[in-house]
Amino acid sequence: MQQWRWEYKDLRSLLANSKGYIVLIIVLTLFLMLFVCFPEAAVNAAEVSFMSLDFNGGSETGDIPKPWNIRLREGKADVKVVSEGGNVLHVKCSQSSFAVERNVSVDLDKSSHISWTWKALRLPSQGDVRKKGRNDQALQILVAFKNGKILSYVWDTNAPEGTITDESVGWPINLKIKVIVVQSGTLDIGKWITHTRNIYEDYLNLFHEEPASVKGVRIQTNTQYTRDIAEGFIKNIQFGKALSMASEMHAAHSRTGTYAEKLSPKQ
Repeated sequence: MQQWRWEYKDLRSLLANSKGYIVLIIVLTLFLMLFVCFPEAAVNAAEVSFMSLDFNGGSETGDIPKPWNIRLREGKADVKVVSEGGNVLHVKCSQSSFAVERNVSVDLDKSSHISWTWKALRLPSQGDVRKKGRNDQALQILVAFKNGKILSYVWDTNAPEGTITDESVGWPINLKIKVIVVQSGTLDIGKWITHTRNIYEDYLNLFHEEPASVKGVRIQTNTQYTRDIAEGFIKNIQFGKALSMASEMHAAHSRTGTYAEKLSPKQ
């Protein structure tokens, strides 16, 4: 209490002094101008380095909540939100190709990593990211950058883990797409698996330049080439720094059950 009384008396003496009063008015005026005239400064000051993308807010029938949107390429999109220790996205693909996507804004200087948790129930048996006529996967997560480049992380049936392919699309679409197989085969079917990738390092290694900011995320499933069926779940898509994400992920999974974690190199 003595300390607070001293600070109050000190403030009164400052106000009693004409020069001190003028200084105080100038400081308060500049402070107000910063937040009124430059609101982006206030937003940036409060910006956090962790972002979690969930599937809350849908209807009881399992409709996809905004701002997520369905993009159908071929066939029928069998997709809904279900409850399994929280809301998770369920996708089932039968001779189809579709995606669920949304816009985001992520500065990789603040959030250099992405993490997600998925579970496959069925993979297209002949799927192989290395073969154009069999390039089907049950689960993919794509990260789109503002400069037209895309990183795609996939669970492939036959291509070994670590396989990297180029699926760039030329004019007039002009997209540079690098695909990384982060999981392969049927060994982990039916298990929740969490992956963490350093997207900053992945981008540097594959595009050989500094990355632009992230503008979107897409969850995709395909069986239009193999004419097969694929099915799986995905949840807990997060952007953040490696250390801060670890505590967030373990806290989330402690509420939803055990999991296996797979990290990209240079974590």
